[in-house]
Amino acid sequence: MFAAALVGGALAAPIAASAQDSIPQVTLADALRRATRLDPDYVRALGQIDNAEWGRKAARLAFVVPALTAELDATRYSTEFFNIGTGEPTASSVNATLTARYELLSVRKLTDLRATTAELENAQSTGMQQRFRTAFLVESDFYGVLADQALLTVATDRVRRAEEQLAVARARVISGAAVQTDSLQLVLEVTRARIDLTRQSAALRVAQLQLGRRVGESGAVAAEAADTVPPAELPVTLPAAVQEALQQGPQYRAARANERAAAAVLRGRRGEYLPTLTLSGTNTTFDTRFFPKARNVSALTLTVSLPVWDLGVREAGITAARVDRDVSRAVREDLERGARRDVTEAYDAYGTAQATIALSRSALAAAAENFRVQDARYRSGATTILELLDAQISLTQAQADLVQANYATRLALAGLEVILGRRLFPSGGAQ
Repeated sequence: MFAAALVGGALAAPIAASAQDSIPQVTLADALRRATRLDPDYVRALGQIDNAEWGRKAARLAFVVPALTAELDATRYSTEFFNIGTGEPTASSVNATLTARYELLSVRKLTDLRATTAELENAQSTGMQQRFRTAFLVESDFYGVLADQALLTVATDRVRRAEEQLAVARARVISGAAVQTDSLQLVLEVTRARIDLTRQSAALRVAQLQLGRRVGESGAVAAEAADTVPPAELPVTLPAAVQEALQQGPQYRAARANERAAAAVLRGRRGEYLPTLTLSGTNTTFDTRFFPKARNVSALTLTVSLPVWDLGVREAGITAARVDRDVSRAVREDLERGARRDVTEAYDAYGTAQATIALSRSALAAAAENFRVQDARYRSGATTILELLDAQISLTQAQADLVQANYATRLALAGLEVILGRRLFPSGGAQ
């Protein structure tokens, strides 16, 4: 049983290492570049920006370009009639009509321009917010792979240490310096360590497959190790971060733009009570064949229309627009009230993770020294196997805690950048 445990543990690490060597690697910058072309939400956000830009162009063109309509129709009648184009009886008629229509005075044109401008700003802010959200998801998957890769190394070291201790315990039991339960305790530790190694290998495979999906690969992708430079202090204070989020944060800008768009739509609906002044021109050509040219008739019409009653459709539209405006306002006010809370949470999460790194380094140094002392004492017979196992578990936990703290800091930074809508470290090790 002891031999099987030793052989199995010795083979586990080389097999895992060889499997990792065959997986393609990707840097964080490359992962971000590739993911932005593939994330459905980001692609949808870019499409909404294109739609909003064309909506604003159409609203602007309505002030300078009339609406044009061209028609061409041919009709065959069962009996002859007087054709205005030829001036004689005929059973066929071909007409070509070109109509230009321009609204000289319309409240809707003004409100449409304001609404489309606000919708474009909303789409642009939403696109920026989605870009940072996509980056956050990519960084989360990327750092998740790095963390699992580091935790796999921790699990491998635990197996190695447990096997070395088992060999020492067996030698001490054979020599009579220790009881047989010492080796049994270490057999149990080797088994637990190998189980943990197996689980960590499975978790790493899943994380690498998720990263591969994120960057457009059908298989697993490994993450290229990031820098190990300790994270820097944030270049902005908490009050300044709150103010910046309110002024430039994508979600807050999008909420304000959405409210302005809803308000403009409401004004346009209310403007339907006012008359509309329209100038239209028509040119019609009559004949009995293609292309008609027998007679040409032109008309210029100035129309003033005043809607009086449309069975409540106008009033229902005004009510719906007012509800949309009120909802948009409530959403914007709620976001602004929660800005301090959201920014503080992300800001403090970064500070907490940063402080945790320093504490985790100290804890790891203490755990490593404690394990070294306990291992030496056990080899000399000055301590028990339980104290050695406790030191071994503490060392493994300290290593895992440091790994988690390192990548928790980077994720906390990415979360704060999503709220602020900008990179806090455009260059340098911390980014």
